[in-house]
Amino acid sequence: MLDDSDEIHPLFAGAPASTAFKKLRKRIVRQAREAIEQYGMVRRDPGAAPDKWLVCLSGGKDSYTLLAVLYELKWRGLLPVELLACNLDQGQPGFPATVLPEFLERMGVPHRIEYQDTYSIVVDKVPQGRTYCALCSRLRRGNLYRIAREEGCSAVVLGHHRDDILETFFMNLFHGGRLATMPPKLVNEEGDLFVYRPLAHVAEADCEKFAQAMGYPIIPCDLCGSQDGLQRQQVKAILDQWERNSPGRRQVMFRALMNARPSHLLDPKLFDFAGLALTPAESDNSSNIPRLR
Repeated sequence: MLDDSDEIHPLFAGAPASTAFKKLRKRIVRQAREAIEQYGMVRRDPGAAPDKWLVCLSGGKDSYTLLAVLYELKWRGLLPVELLACNLDQGQPGFPATVLPEFLERMGVPHRIEYQDTYSIVVDKVPQGRTYCALCSRLRRGNLYRIAREEGCSAVVLGHHRDDILETFFMNLFHGGRLATMPPKLVNEEGDLFVYRPLAHVAEADCEKFAQAMGYPIIPCDLCGSQDGLQRQQVKAILDQWERNSPGRRQVMFRALMNARPSHLLDPKLFDFAGLALTPAESDNSSNIPRLR
C-alpha cells in the first residue's frame, strides 16, 4: 500500500513518515494477518459470498487500531471480507455520542451506531460497591450479537490484544481457579456467530503508539466510574512490574499459551492419566540409562 497514492484510504491520511512509525505499522499489520491466518478467521468456501464482519468500535485505542489494520489488509487484497463498523452507545454519562459517527463519516467507513441504555440497567441491578463490568459486558455482547444477525454478519470482531489475553489468563488463574483466557476465535453459545480477535498477537503498547501517532479521537474507557480497584487493574500492575524487572516477559508468557502440554498438567479430562502404561524394556540389560523426560 503506497501512502503517497491518490487512492489511499482516509484512515491512513496523514500517517507519520518516520521509519519508527512505518516499522510499528508493519509489525501490527503482520501480527494481525498471522492471527487471522493461523486461527482460520477467513472462510474460503468455493463459490460462497464473502463473509461480513461486524467490527466493534468503542472509541478506544485498541478498536481504532483494529479498524485501521483490517482496512489496510482489505486494501491490500489480503482480507476478502466485507467490514461494517459498529458502535454501541450504552448511555454512559458523559459519552461523546457525536465523536464516532463524525469520524466514521469522515473516513468513509460503512457503520452502524446503536443506542441502548444498558447503563441504567447495570446501575439498577449491581449492588453498591460492586463493579459494573461483568453485567455491562454481558448486555453489550447480547446487543452486538443481535446487531450482527440483523446486518447479516457471520462474525463479531473485537479489539482485544495480547495483553488483554494475558491479563484474563492470570485473572482466571488467581481468582477463577482455571487455566483459561480469551480465545482468538470462538463460536457464540447460540452457535450462529463467530467471535474473532485479530489483534491477539499485538502488544497493547503498540496499539497505543499507533492510535496516538494517527491522531484518532480517543474516547476514555472509564466514563462509568467503576474501573478503580478492579481485579484486572491489579493483574495488569503485576504484569507491568514483571515486565520492568525482565523485559520481554509478557511475550514469553504469551508464547506459553500457544504451547500447552496437557500431559504435564493435572486435568484428567484433557489427558488420560489413568490409561498410561509402561513400555516393556527391550532387554534386561541393567546398564541401560533411563531416558530423561
